[in-house]
Amino acid sequence: MMQQQQNAADMAQLHSTMQAIELACSSIQMHMNPAAAEATIMSLNQSPHPYKACQFILENSQVANARFQAAAAIRDAAIREWSFLTGDDKKSLISFCLCYVMQHAGSSDGYVQVKVSSVAAQLIKRGWLDFTAAEKETFFYQVNQAVLGIHGIDVQFSGINFLESLVSEFSPSTSSAMGLPREFHEQCRMSLELNYLKTFYCWARDAAVGVTKKITESDNEVPEVKVCTAGLRLMLQIMNWDFRYNIPATKAGIDVFSPGVRADSSSLKRSECVVVQLGPAWRDVLISSGHVGWLLGLYAALRGKFACGGYWLDCPIAVSARKLIVQFCSLTGTIFHPDNELIQEQHLLLLLSGIIQWIDPPDAVSQAIESGKSESEMLDGCRALLSMATVTTPFAFDQLLKSIRPFGTLALLSTLMCEVIKVLMTNNTDEETWSWEARDILLDTWTTLLMSMDGTGGNPLLPPEGILAASNLFALIVESELRVASASAMNDKDDSDYLQASISAMDERLSSYALIARAAVDVTIPLLARLFSECFSRLHQGRGIIDPTPTLEELYSLLLITGHVLADEGEGETPLVPHTIQTHFVDTVEADKHPTVVLSRSLGSRTCYGTKGRIKPFTSGLIIKFAEQSLDPEMRTSVFSPRLMEAVIWFLARWSCTYLMPEEFRDSNINAGHDNEYQFRQLQSRKALLSFFGEHNQGKPVLDTIVRISVTTLLSYPGEKDLQWSWLRE
Repeated sequence: MMQQQQNAADMAQLHSTMQAIELACSSIQMHMNPAAAEATIMSLNQSPHPYKACQFILENSQVANARFQAAAAIRDAAIREWSFLTGDDKKSLISFCLCYVMQHAGSSDGYVQVKVSSVAAQLIKRGWLDFTAAEKETFFYQVNQAVLGIHGIDVQFSGINFLESLVSEFSPSTSSAMGLPREFHEQCRMSLELNYLKTFYCWARDAAVGVTKKITESDNEVPEVKVCTAGLRLMLQIMNWDFRYNIPATKAGIDVFSPGVRADSSSLKRSECVVVQLGPAWRDVLISSGHVGWLLGLYAALRGKFACGGYWLDCPIAVSARKLIVQFCSLTGTIFHPDNELIQEQHLLLLLSGIIQWIDPPDAVSQAIESGKSESEMLDGCRALLSMATVTTPFAFDQLLKSIRPFGTLALLSTLMCEVIKVLMTNNTDEETWSWEARDILLDTWTTLLMSMDGTGGNPLLPPEGILAASNLFALIVESELRVASASAMNDKDDSDYLQASISAMDERLSSYALIARAAVDVTIPLLARLFSECFSRLHQGRGIIDPTPTLEELYSLLLITGHVLADEGEGETPLVPHTIQTHFVDTVEADKHPTVVLSRSLGSRTCYGTKGRIKPFTSGLIIKFAEQSLDPEMRTSVFSPRLMEAVIWFLARWSCTYLMPEEFRDSNINAGHDNEYQFRQLQSRKALLSFFGEHNQGKPVLDTIVRISVTTLLSYPGEKDLQWSWLRE
């Protein structure tokens, strides 16, 4: 009798607590006395041993927010009191949460399910170093039974979601704070990575594979879709894990298809690319099992079935599948046998064969997007190319597509980016559209391919088709930039993004342009020379007749582009002449005929404008001869705006750090791998270029000119703060 009365009193107390929490949650939603409501919820969180009350609320409350708060209270109390709980209490709390998730798998209140899964994951991690292997296996057996689909689709979905929560908790970047030292988290991370992560991946893969047939054979969306999507999402999460253990040391540098990864291009990249570097232990799961073929086949089947519905491209299953495919493109390491480079080549070729239809033909793809089709697939295709570029050399990257197309991957990359740039030129908007994002991703791909890999400052050599692709792309890039520059002159909006953009803000993009130009210097440097000549010719012919502003804006843009092509930023050190400019023109041994010097002369079109329009010939000197005209008051007033002078000063500073009176040339810089005759010609060409503006040649007169231009600029534009700051910085 006494026991019954006690039970009745306990039940009444539990009901009272539940009603108080429900009322508090409702009050917060209705914005009624929120302070008191929050205090009520806080009292549950902070009360000692609130587990019984919280479990009662989870099992009986009809208010979803109350159940959510009860789960949060279990977590907070358990973490706080962990050291005082018995082993059975700890396991009981975890088992309760896991059972709750599975038993309520079909609940419509998904966020409560996610919260309880998260609590179970956090409690498992908190006791990870205390639990025995057998105790862990007890938890995971229950989860595995769910993931296998034995208890139905909803439970299978919940089991996969729990594993996603667990992996998230064990990853330092996404783990919850527990007030424990870093060593604890690192030990948990290592244990999961070495002993369980691969197993979880296999569970997710098997679950997704198990429902594939049902999905692909159905003409409508079936419940199995959510299981497949969850499995793909978990696989992607594991592939994004920062693997650190049991990965053999990799080669230094990169050799065609190499387990090494280039990391020196990251400073210029705007797009994220997570490299997956794995060891041999993962080979059977990811490479030998045909897993990639299944993934590509699943996406292709669904793509073909639902192609008429453009909305499908942005459905969760499509997005998850594409992201996982893209992630496989960045797979590297000793998972590929170091002595058999063909394995990685075949892996990338398989992926490229599936991805190519997302981006080729580029004109048809872009037209479809402009007509309303989702751009997500095309952008993922661009990201896939970036990932492949990250783990290969330019030559190997180019060879991939030649197995299935009459052209190389570099040609496709160029054509694709040219198409994107054409769309940008056509739309000509300040709003960031899909073409902006595509341009940045593709530009990052070029940057990744062309950045030096050996630390010597030399860019990787491209095959002939790649050089042609780079030159065609750079020509269109310059055309696009000049068109934007010219159009900006007619824009009356004071807040125009282009007019307000500073040199430093455009530096990343221009540096990438420079890498493309240097890959084809025999074409791109003469191109810049011709464009400068045309600009100066238009200025001369239209002086006093035609508004020069569009042409001056084009000059401004050309100064920035040329400055990046000819010289690198020093970043605190004296920058060297770019390696390709030094070494490419081996047949030029006379300084005044070196293409870089010819470009410099052409910047002034071999003439300059004197007072009252008189024309006098150049005797020497680069862009300086054009800049020198700013010393003439009439020319300064009619041509040299503060904006243009800012670019001139910037160019002179960048150029002079590299070319003006450089250090004495050393023969040891010559690549010893070339034959003697070629080595001698290369040496003479480099000497001619590096000595032309040396101390005993044109260096001192040019230095004198630069100083006079700088002083005149400082005195002639007293109210132009941007220009003054530019002068002081440079």
